[in-house]
Amino acid sequence: MGVMGLPTSVTREVSKVWKRGIIELSVEWALLMEHWKVILGGLLFQYVHGVGARIAHYQHHPGPLLHDAGFEYLPELGKQKAHISESLFTFVFVSFVLWSFHPFVFYNKRFYTALLWLRVLICLIICQFLRMSSFMVTQLPGPNYHCHEGQPTATLPPPESIKDVLLLNFPYGVIYGCGDLIFSSHMTFALTFFHTYLKYGTRQWMKFVAFLAMVAQSLLIIASHKHYSVDIVVAWFTVYFVFFFVDRKLVDAGINERVLSNGPPLLPMTARSGKDGRIREEKMSNGITENGSVEL
Repeated sequence: MGVMGLPTSVTREVSKVWKRGIIELSVEWALLMEHWKVILGGLLFQYVHGVGARIAHYQHHPGPLLHDAGFEYLPELGKQKAHISESLFTFVFVSFVLWSFHPFVFYNKRFYTALLWLRVLICLIICQFLRMSSFMVTQLPGPNYHCHEGQPTATLPPPESIKDVLLLNFPYGVIYGCGDLIFSSHMTFALTFFHTYLKYGTRQWMKFVAFLAMVAQSLLIIASHKHYSVDIVVAWFTVYFVFFFVDRKLVDAGINERVLSNGPPLLPMTARSGKDGRIREEKMSNGITENGSVEL
């Protein structure tokens, strides 16, 4: 028996996971320190985006709903079932966050968590800037139920001070926001996560499931009348182009390198058994090994 009465095999595996986690933490910390300004800026920009959405709510003018093919052909979920789309989004969000930290535990390492979130946050910053540029200049009548004309949450009273604008009233102000329509923030996050998994994920069937989840998320948002169909369509192609623009720029900037700018080489990305039966390590960058093969 091992420690605390556990089987020796269990304690051995726990010890391996613990040691791996410590090594990963040291490497990830070095990467975080190298790129902390951009990562912190990306996190702070989420607040800036929230302020922009609140300003859009101040500018919102409720009115008759615009004609929308999605509203016409999809069955309406109604207020009672509007939570379904939020539940799916929460599942996607939590699943992605957990997956992004799996290199700390599992051995099938294909990315560094700090660099992955660097890409995600840069993509979100650009998308959210484009989003604010859209809904700040063109106001559409909100299709959500709490944004309809006559609803007390459809408009906000004029701010008495700058504090009223800067305080986001979280989470009430986020849940009952109006006016920040083009394009969907939910789909911006979900599609950014989706494209990130397409790039770094290892399971083809999971990529297919993720695609189905994106389609379902899109349809549920429209059926819940949280966004017009155009908000979803614009999100799909905007996130696609922004993600690959960011990916190309990071490659040009050398972010894909396995070496710190002022330090030793990083951990190899995966380990495989060689022909002689011994474990050999192959450094990988974006799923491509040293011998040119691609890890799926």
